[in-house]
Amino acid sequence: MSATPDATRKQTYETGKLAKRLRRQVGQAIADYGMIEDGDKVMVCLSGGKDSYTLLDMLLSLQAKAPVRFELIAVNLDQKQPDFPEHVLPDYLTARGVPFHVIEQDTYSVVTRVIPQGKTMCSLCSRMRRGALYQWAADNGVTRIALGHHRDDILGTFFLNMFYQGSLKAMPPKLLSDDGRHVVIRPLAYCREDDIAAYAEARRFPIIPCNLCGSQENMQRKVVKRMLADWEKTHPGRSETIFRAMGNIAPSQLTDRQLFDFASLGAREGVPRADARAWLAGGDAIDDND
Repeated sequence: MSATPDATRKQTYETGKLAKRLRRQVGQAIADYGMIEDGDKVMVCLSGGKDSYTLLDMLLSLQAKAPVRFELIAVNLDQKQPDFPEHVLPDYLTARGVPFHVIEQDTYSVVTRVIPQGKTMCSLCSRMRRGALYQWAADNGVTRIALGHHRDDILGTFFLNMFYQGSLKAMPPKLLSDDGRHVVIRPLAYCREDDIAAYAEARRFPIIPCNLCGSQENMQRKVVKRMLADWEKTHPGRSETIFRAMGNIAPSQLTDRQLFDFASLGAREGVPRADARAWLAGGDAIDDND
């Protein structure tokens, strides 16, 4: 049974509202973090998932009326996974008139050979994928590398690092690669995953599922994702509050001595300090300058 005209109009209206919200959030993130400058060549890493399709769609929409001129090129890494539909992305991008390039590199065989059965493949897979994309960017004059991570990815990474690495860090909306050669941006940083999923469904993007790591149900990231979803059900708005907290940090209220000089706080001039060895041994105070 086909939808009634009223239902179709309502759906169109709701999709329009959603698109407007996502565009506003992406534009705000770009402005807040200075993600794109005049003359940039932005490489959109397109995996075939809902996030990267939405990222490309938003950037194309903003490009038409942006206050600066920037170039977009979609790049996909064909990792040679079994049954990967090679035609889907080229057909889609050609139909939309988007410049694109497909990198062919058999990372799948390497990952499945090196990682034991049942172990998480994401770490090695992501390192190899990142290396291939970074190299292509360097060889082709790319000035910005755009990834499709959203707000919930950032929150999940924050808790993964807290629970399993003992550190307070996440995915920054903008970063400089370790070698200093690439600026990586995440324009979807303010966007919720459920909004992206609804938008992708409404736009009927030709989604390509990941059958490498996507099938690993016991990954720590999925455990954290379920935790956040449960929190959101029982305490609506909690995820948004936590995300805001990540941008509202008071170093003096934490315990990182690299971010705040606690030792000098309230210290009297000329009074020698004792180090930890002296305190533990009950010895005399040791001047830092000795």
